[in-house]
Amino acid sequence: MFGITDLSSYLLGTIFIILLPGPNSIFALSVAAKQGVRAGYAAAAGIVTGDFILMLLASVGVASLMRTHPAAFDMVRYAGAAYLAWMGLKMLLAKPQATSSTPIEVPSSHIFKQALSISLVNVKAILFFMAFFPQFVDPTYDRVPLTFVVLGMIVQAVSLAYLTFLIFAGAGLSRRLAGKQWLGRWLARLTGVLFISFGARLALIH
Repeated sequence: MFGITDLSSYLLGTIFIILLPGPNSIFALSVAAKQGVRAGYAAAAGIVTGDFILMLLASVGVASLMRTHPAAFDMVRYAGAAYLAWMGLKMLLAKPQATSSTPIEVPSSHIFKQALSISLVNVKAILFFMAFFPQFVDPTYDRVPLTFVVLGMIVQAVSLAYLTFLIFAGAGLSRRLAGKQWLGRWLARLTGVLFISFGARLALIH
């Protein structure tokens, strides 16, 4: 159907991969926990946009190009690893904010840009769109672009559903953390450690 070779396997694989913890999901959860639902959806918008760009690159053949030229993939991989590690260090070493009844809000545009950049170097997303995604496209189908569109709509729908769950879970966590600044600081540090580990995993992957 629509040039998809095995729709049920693709759907199951997509759900499983999206549910695996990664920088996208951790970032959306942490942003929602700090600033609420609106900020969480700004992060989700950046993540969805980043995934769309990776899907577009896969559809125009960049996946094949990077497989035939491993050095190009390595450059992207190391740059992404460095960025994730830098983000993690910023979270880990951030100085505690002075006590205030009014939380410092980060603009939605800044959250969107951060989420977009994290999405573009997310090892899970890169491997999904560059390796897993094209396997379910029938090359003999006469409308291959339509196949990519349908596959993309499926993964974006599953991703948005999962991100929505994380955003509201994070917002609920935010209410629980109200007045417990020490717990919020430790959550930020834990998020930083996770980002550093994601960067290390991306750098060491073969």
